[in-house]
Amino acid sequence: MLVDAWYIPRTMIVDLRSDTVTRPSPPMREAMAAAAVGDDVYGEDPSVNQLQEHVAALLGKEAALYVPSGTMANQIALSVHTRPGDEVLVSQGAHCMVFESGAAGALSGVQFGVIGDKRGQFSAADVEAHISPDNHHFAPTTLVAVENTHNRGGGSIFPQREILAIAKVAKEKGLALHLDGARLLNASVALGVPAKELAAPFDTVSVCLSKGLGAPVGSLVAGTKALVHRAHRRRKMLGGGMRQAGILAAAGLWALEHNVARLAEDHANARRFAEPLARTAGIVLDPASVETNIVIWDLADDVPMDAAGFVARAREKGLLLNAVGARRLRAVTHLDVDAKACTAAAEIAAAVLRAA
Repeated sequence: MLVDAWYIPRTMIVDLRSDTVTRPSPPMREAMAAAAVGDDVYGEDPSVNQLQEHVAALLGKEAALYVPSGTMANQIALSVHTRPGDEVLVSQGAHCMVFESGAAGALSGVQFGVIGDKRGQFSAADVEAHISPDNHHFAPTTLVAVENTHNRGGGSIFPQREILAIAKVAKEKGLALHLDGARLLNASVALGVPAKELAAPFDTVSVCLSKGLGAPVGSLVAGTKALVHRAHRRRKMLGGGMRQAGILAAAGLWALEHNVARLAEDHANARRFAEPLARTAGIVLDPASVETNIVIWDLADDVPMDAAGFVARAREKGLLLNAVGARRLRAVTHLDVDAKACTAAAEIAAAVLRAA
């Protein structure tokens, strides 16, 4: 029986729990060791400054701010666009609502209005229909947040034509627009569209370095110089001011230079895992739903185990997955699992079903 997964050498298992489990490669570690550093709270860390300038240019924004996590990036963005008592329109299963520990309510005093479908997408008509009336009985709607790609939507890509329509409504109605772009570069690579084009309609954009790009730590929030100036104070308030953070920023710079184009490999491996799984009795999965590096599937009603049981049995066979519902599971491909491992993972998953 395997010991706790955190102590298992990576060569013994196929870890598809998340793309956050990636580890810095030896060349990335070398870049970190060689990084020029200074005190970033004083704005004097050259590596952090270079990373911020690089990401601002990548996203087509005036400025960007390096922060420890994607949660902090999103929460800073929510706070600079809203006041306590405001409403933020989000998709079903939005990360900033579900996976950020209630921070939006606790820190910014905002509430969420949920719109759209289970894939995490919504329309301009959805936005317009859910904007609160100008009436003191209602929380004023001041912000729309889009997640692209959408985690709970199975890595789904939000159609850019709909984002442009949403942005038009937002501008007409005086609403701000935030993009949770933790995996925006997955969308960019999958579509063959520059990240700055996907980010263009948004006032603020967050992007993560520690998922598919393989850096150990960090996200950025980008926007106008005025918004990033306000964001800088929020970062300080949240305890996110770091000192010689260039050691971490160097990993992000290396990742952006070397690990963006290869995201296409993760997308191919997700399909490599999903296609045989979809042909397995007891699995409910449409391979066409796999657009990037996330695969979500359900156990059929006649399968005599739930998702937690499936996870436990898969783990015994060397495959790590996450349950994301009573009968729903998720696998995420990343740079630490190759094509052979993803093929093996599908075989393990099918074996678990046959044993059941």
